[in-house]
Amino acid sequence: MSHAIDLAQVQKTYKGGLFGSRVHALRGVDLKVGEGEIFGLLGPNGAGKSTLVKIMMTVIRPSSCSGTVLGKKVGDKATLARIGYLPEHHRFPEYLTSRQMVEHFGALSGVSKKDRRRRSMELLETVGMKDWADAKIGSYSKGMRQRVGIAQALINDPKLVVLDEPTDGVDPTGRRDIREILTRLKDEGRTVFLNSHLLSELEMVCDRVAIMVKGLVRTHGTIDELTTDQRHYTITVSESDKDRALSGAKDVFGDAAELVPGRAGVVRIDTAQADRVQPVIDKLRGAGVVIHAVTPFRPSLEDLFMQVVQDGAGGETPGAAKGGRS
Repeated sequence: MSHAIDLAQVQKTYKGGLFGSRVHALRGVDLKVGEGEIFGLLGPNGAGKSTLVKIMMTVIRPSSCSGTVLGKKVGDKATLARIGYLPEHHRFPEYLTSRQMVEHFGALSGVSKKDRRRRSMELLETVGMKDWADAKIGSYSKGMRQRVGIAQALINDPKLVVLDEPTDGVDPTGRRDIREILTRLKDEGRTVFLNSHLLSELEMVCDRVAIMVKGLVRTHGTIDELTTDQRHYTITVSESDKDRALSGAKDVFGDAAELVPGRAGVVRIDTAQADRVQPVIDKLRGAGVVIHAVTPFRPSLEDLFMQVVQDGAGGETPGAAKGGRS
């Protein structure tokens, strides 16, 4: 896999902590993002997510950093012109209209006057802001400003789009629209790097995710890869049939089958493979057990996030981090 982002040992230390101590915002981050994928970076407040993004965008200097962005060393000026960026706490001039603002950023990115005029209106239509193109930004809601922010991030026709909290303050309809925009960007062959607190949004749109805790990437991969060990099936039967159901499941799975505490008539089978559940179903039906439901279970991104954060808070070492291939 070719990588749009390939970072190694990114560290950032700030001076001026409590009693003059140093604050380690990033402790040696390794991160790879494949070309043409939507990649989500998440973590609790203070994990170092925005610091990492700002290092990639040369907003702040790292204490140490090696690696590449779009195949060039981090900070390469020509490469920065091929990146679209929406900061988390952006401040657009409120006296400009959205059309003027998007064209302004196009000029800063070296887009020709003809192209930026054409693209600005196309992009404002894409993000649902065409009807407000000539209204001043000062009159916009936060969600409207986010939409315009995405438009300005695309004005230079970027190969890599970096969005820091793009759905912050956006209503459910707006979040759906933004998901559709992100999917369209992927279909066009662009790489999208998202930093967000909205886990449900990331789960719906991202190909892969990474979770940061205390300045380290603790785990990374697809949701399926990261939850393989916790995926299972449950078989629901009548309370009166639970013992026969458990016995039949144990005949096939042994100790990998058990009753779920607090859930009457529910048997858990520790496998993620549907074909391995079929013999249990056949056995129960042959024994006359009425099956009410067979349900696959996969932890949500929120479940995974909470587990990783709790492990990280407990002092888990970087070597314990897991994940799929980068």
